[in-house]
Amino acid sequence: MCPTTIIQQEMRLLKISWISLLATGIGILGFGIIVAAYPQIAGPTEEGLLRAIGVATTGMGIFGVMITLRAYRRKEKWAWFTLWYYPIFWTIHLAGGLPPGNDHIHQIVFIVISLLGLLLPVRQFFSRNMVKS
Repeated sequence: MCPTTIIQQEMRLLKISWISLLATGIGILGFGIIVAAYPQIAGPTEEGLLRAIGVATTGMGIFGVMITLRAYRRKEKWAWFTLWYYPIFWTIHLAGGLPPGNDHIHQIVFIVISLLGLLLPVRQFFSRNMVKS
């Protein structure tokens, strides 16, 4: 393959990757906003505690979105390591049967897209001759 084609392919993989991670961050952000605004959807638990969890999750979503849009797109290794929080977060939610909802399809979807987002461009983050684009 010609070097130009390889660079274009790497850029395409990185774009798919950061969009996947952005979608995951927006999902966490949305979950946080919903729980903060309507804590009763999470079940019979203390409303104040759930609001606090919602606000914290909203902040986590904002941080994830910002890390994805800035540092991850610039291929900064710390961002790649930090964003491993996404599949861990959703796996814990799935394993623990945590809210939102009783069906956990969305958690499986977020696990898969966050793993794809992290694994598709792994060579770009850890190659000897990193191509910055």
